[in-house]
Amino acid sequence: MTPLDAMTDAPRLPRADWTRGLERSLLRQLVDIVARPGVLSFAGGLPAAELFPAAAYAEALAEVLAEDPWALQYSPVHGPFRHHVAGLMALRGTQVEPESLVVTTGAQQALQVIASLLLNRGGQVMLEPAIYTGIQQAVAPLEPRLLTVPSDLRTGIDVDAVEAHLAGGARPAFLYVIPDGHNPLGVRLSLEKRRRLADLARRFHLPLVEDDPYGFLTYGAPDGGPATDSLPPLHALAPEWVFYVGSFSKIIAPGLRLGWLAPPEAARARAAIIKESLDLETSGLTQRAVARFMDRGHLPAHIERLRATYRDRRDRMLAALERHFPPEARWSRPHAGMFVWIELPRGVDTLALLEVAVAREAIAYVPGQAFAVRGHDAAHCLRLSFSNCQPDRIEDGIRRLARVFS
Repeated sequence: MTPLDAMTDAPRLPRADWTRGLERSLLRQLVDIVARPGVLSFAGGLPAAELFPAAAYAEALAEVLAEDPWALQYSPVHGPFRHHVAGLMALRGTQVEPESLVVTTGAQQALQVIASLLLNRGGQVMLEPAIYTGIQQAVAPLEPRLLTVPSDLRTGIDVDAVEAHLAGGARPAFLYVIPDGHNPLGVRLSLEKRRRLADLARRFHLPLVEDDPYGFLTYGAPDGGPATDSLPPLHALAPEWVFYVGSFSKIIAPGLRLGWLAPPEAARARAAIIKESLDLETSGLTQRAVARFMDRGHLPAHIERLRATYRDRRDRMLAALERHFPPEARWSRPHAGMFVWIELPRGVDTLALLEVAVAREAIAYVPGQAFAVRGHDAAHCLRLSFSNCQPDRIEDGIRRLARVFS
């Protein structure tokens, strides 16, 4: 009990109706469990800290501070930074004007901007049954009706189901999609599915929210495909209907809290106003330091190092799963990103077994229920992350984890 709880005359503070049942996401509630000392964690969606380009970034930051006192002032978006971001999007296969980009304090803020821009209170949002918790949190204040469409561990979102809903009269505020390195499923959309979604967006005037934090982290097929077999983003196929969200969290470091939104041109001014209402502006110092880092040409080699490292860790994890997991288990084989999604037989409760895994085997994962959209069950599933585990520990970690489910 806190001192405030003990006060008999403590004020009853007003609160918004939507917060009355508000709890931290299950993913965040599990942090204390999976972070216990001595536990090998496949849980967090963390990039490898040992690969952060700390020295090169520190040098860029020091140069900016020495040369540009304005970097610490209130300031508009840094023009050279916008041009670098437009260049990154060109490398991903889509063209934008630098001035059309809305710079955000992380990709999560971009999702908040989109929800505020497109979603009326009680409106409808189309999601997969197991999806990134951040989008669920971004729309929660508007108490939406969630329209779910199935997803497949090999091919991703069921586009036939999307079309059936739309043909039946559904008009969601937007469809949220992670085409590459899906979190948590680890799948990617085929080119055919991307083209069909772009066509549906145009035919039914359906905004698509394309979350693309992993688009540069492509490794090819696990059986030896080319390391950079990237596919065009949805933004390249229907820019007038796609709200593209990008981030530096996975390609430089999450602590930068630096992302961007490329909205359709018709929505750009309103999106910028909403972003301003949230925090006025994204750190000008960070924008300048990242721009200087990119001026020095550090990013391409850094991304290649990430690709090589994560591809090796992915391959080790998939091989270990083949050797140790029960034959009735199914899992994704990611071409990109950081995650493998595992489906066990119905009746297995991965949330209940997490405490067993941590206490008995000193191994941690994220139960599938942490990602389940309201009304859906993923109790027999779990997500593993391969990006932040030393390669020589993956085999033993998967062997110990398999004992929990055997």
